[in-house]
Amino acid sequence: AHPRYEQVCTGTTGHAEVVRLTFNPAVISVREILEIFFATHDPTTLNRQGNDVGTQYRSGIYYTTSEQKQVADDMIRQMSQD
Repeated sequence: AHPRYEQVCTGTTGHAEVVRLTFNPAVISVREILEIFFATHDPTTLNRQGNDVGTQYRSGIYYTTSEQKQVADDMIRQMSQD
């Protein structure tokens, strides 16, 4: 239920490796954070980021508010049209 990081890295737990980002929206917006994310992360590579390979490296965006979800959905939709 609560694997350690080392266990997740094995790819056998079914969990994904994630980062929780705490930020001040008066300093940086969700959109700006997602712009950085998409500039440094390739969500089109299945279960892989750089040299890291496995289902624990699948792409995901997790949000805590409906507004954050809307920004992410809008950006994904916009990038899909380009």
